[in-house]
Amino acid sequence: MGVIVKSNTNESDSAIVPAHYRKGSIECINAIEAMTESMPGAIAPHAANVLKYLWRFQYKNGMEDLKKAEWYLKRLIQRYSELQ
Repeated sequence: MGVIVKSNTNESDSAIVPAHYRKGSIECINAIEAMTESMPGAIAPHAANVLKYLWRFQYKNGMEDLKKAEWYLKRLIQRYSELQ
């Protein structure tokens, strides 16, 4: 079940955030934005997905999410090596 939280962009908006995307006072989207803020567009989505799936694997899809994180990590490594 999700919790209702205020949107960071507009105080009058509310969004439902599933518990598996919130750890204490940290919301996954905020961690993703902080991590990818200065990354090039060629790698940012892959890094974001690695974090997302690692963030939630214990609370949502277990091994399936770990395998998705692995797939995105391999893709991130491939794309990052192409930038070098």
